Amino acid sequence: MSVHRVAAAAGFLCAVLLVVNSARRAGLLPETALTHAIAPFAALAGLLAITGIYLLIRGTAGALGLVGYVLNSAGLAGAFAIEYTLHFVFPYLGGGTVSGLLAGGTGRAFLVTSIVLLVGVLTFSAAAVRSGMLPVVAVLLYAGGMVPGALRSVVPLPVYLGGLVVAGIGVAWMAARLWAAEGVDGEVVVSARRPVRPTG
Repeated sequence: MSVHRVAAAAGFLCAVLLVVNSARRAGLLPETALTHAIAPFAALAGLLAITGIYLLIRGTAGALGLVGYVLNSAGLAGAFAIEYTLHFVFPYLGGGTVSGLLAGGTGRAFLVTSIVLLVGVLTFSAAAVRSGMLPVVAVLLYAGGMVPGALRSVVPLPVYLGGLVVAGIGVAWMAARLWAAEGVDGEVVVSARRPVRPTG
């Protein structure tokens, strides 16, 4: 299996986990050890998916695509760290300790991560649309959903959860495009006339 197919599979997993996380937070799925344990891995799967998508579009995304990819990836990596902390560290600390951390450096780090993720998503999405390699609606769904996803602390919970579902749809759509780009004998078709060998 090529790196593009692996990244596409990660995109499908990311979409499923985003929907599951939203359903759990909305009370549609039970709060269990399993649903909590898998929650942080949506961001990690998304990081792998974005890497594959960038490899697909980098030939036409230009410098904007590279900048967007770096920022988006950094934001997703930070989001994974935040989710891991929320699910595996904060529950074992006292409420006063958690409040103190959020009021200090930890809270500022969370805020910086959110800003980096927001800027990265918007920059990467702009480059992806400009590249012409992905369905525009899929990219817009990803960008539109990730805006409230990145701003989780300042938007109402229903808006945040709805954004995750919308972003999941966009990620799954882009992942399907990435999967379909795999051609015969491992070639990745980047245009109707010019297939290129995968880089991975």
